[in-house]
Amino acid sequence: MTNKLTKVDIQSILSKRFEKDECTKLEELPKPNCFKDMDKASSRIVAAIKNDEKIAIVGDYDVDGVVSSVIMSTFFDDIGVEYEAIIPNRFHDGYGLSLHIIKKLDAKVIITVDNGISAVDSARYCKENGIDLIITDHHSIPSIVPDAYAIVNPKQRDCQFPNCEICGAQVAWYLVASIKGKLKIKYDLSSFLDILCIAIMADMMELKDMNRVMVKKGILALNQSKRPAFEAVKKFFSKKTLESDEISYLIAPLINSSGRMEDAKFSYNFLKSQNIDDAMNRLEYIVSLNNSRKDEEKLLFEASLPYVKEDENIIIAWGEAWHEGVSGIVASRLSKRFKKPAIVFSITDNKAKGSARGVGELDILSLITLQQEILLGFGGHKGAAGASLMADKLEEFRDRMYASTRDIEPSKFNTNPDVLGEIDPSEIDFELLEILEKFEPYGQKNPKPNFILKDICVKINKKIGKDKNHLKLILYDGVNTLESIFFNFDKDAKVGEKVDILFTLSKNDYRGLVTPQLIIKEIL
Repeated sequence: MTNKLTKVDIQSILSKRFEKDECTKLEELPKPNCFKDMDKASSRIVAAIKNDEKIAIVGDYDVDGVVSSVIMSTFFDDIGVEYEAIIPNRFHDGYGLSLHIIKKLDAKVIITVDNGISAVDSARYCKENGIDLIITDHHSIPSIVPDAYAIVNPKQRDCQFPNCEICGAQVAWYLVASIKGKLKIKYDLSSFLDILCIAIMADMMELKDMNRVMVKKGILALNQSKRPAFEAVKKFFSKKTLESDEISYLIAPLINSSGRMEDAKFSYNFLKSQNIDDAMNRLEYIVSLNNSRKDEEKLLFEASLPYVKEDENIIIAWGEAWHEGVSGIVASRLSKRFKKPAIVFSITDNKAKGSARGVGELDILSLITLQQEILLGFGGHKGAAGASLMADKLEEFRDRMYASTRDIEPSKFNTNPDVLGEIDPSEIDFELLEILEKFEPYGQKNPKPNFILKDICVKINKKIGKDKNHLKLILYDGVNTLESIFFNFDKDAKVGEKVDILFTLSKNDYRGLVTPQLIIKEIL
């Protein structure tokens, strides 16, 4: 007979995840001077401030890049420093610090946030034209590093910062801390925790050690935040509180949508809104962009399905004028559904730009790097990357990627959720919800616990949602009644049938009544 988990077991298992954490409170965060080049970077910016030299901030169009830009620019606003902030447009400017962008700026000092580590040509141009380029980034270090005035990136081999798995917004925040120290001014750095936690979670950083501390404190700050943007989100979506799930499934997709569909400046300006009316107006437009994003995503996902080859270990899909703003989400959906890495390309003017997503322990950036001789450019992380090449090289790229993934160990593709074990229906109650909440936020390196429920009877079966693509089941074991939902279900269950399910637990707050709700991952 299988030993079923009790609430005591669950608490013990989850607490062990953080036994080796060296940072458990904000006071224990590493200091800014642990970063290579941090003193050099902040000293140069302080000199520029004192000498009234022109400063520019160049961000990125995803959540991390937008939040990084908001942090740097808000700090400069608050201390009265003039600057120019630019977030490249995905469709017109491409990614990162291009020569095209530098030439638009009239600046003596350029600070990149969440980008720049691959900007070799741009760094050379800056040096030749007397511009001091300060790169702050967190992406993987390429074989050729830009010759910049200063590079602040925890992934540099000779950087002493103890945690290299932090996001771009955290690096920017540390730069602000270093500048503040050199200016010897009072400034509340914790005022950024409300948006920092969003960037950390949206960029899929590991939720342990310092990241865990910053997100936990950040979610508290988010709910006490007087930032008009978050007051608008609560009002628009009728939310009393904003929790970690709201960051992942509501706030981050909204902030991302403007950069995906039109221009990330809409989200940048939304986060910097000065009053609730301004924020509501901006939010309404961003919501409309997010709805358009969902429509585009559905179309592109369906168009990419014919490219899935059962006998290959990677999915490579492409199409003429596919919406490049949603290619990353579609790659993510493909990788999750088929449990293999995916790269989705959009072709415009004979050039293909692609977004890649890894799966399990597989390093998608390393795989792409192997093909660099036929690529125009590439970069990113282990789990998410981008690449560009001429359209006539796509078939060669696909065949090379097929070949390079054929002999990979199957364990590398393992996406099995963190299954804690089998549980008895009687253990699923409000107390268990409280235990699970204690170990939030869940994400990378702290996956949300999955449980197995065996031999439970389906009492009610109802298909819900606009497209009837979600399944609501009321489950019953003779004593306990449990409400569950199976989003985008791929297997049905008949009334009266006994089923085994894999699920996570969530809180259903209906008219102030909080009850446990099972989120079905699989009907086994």
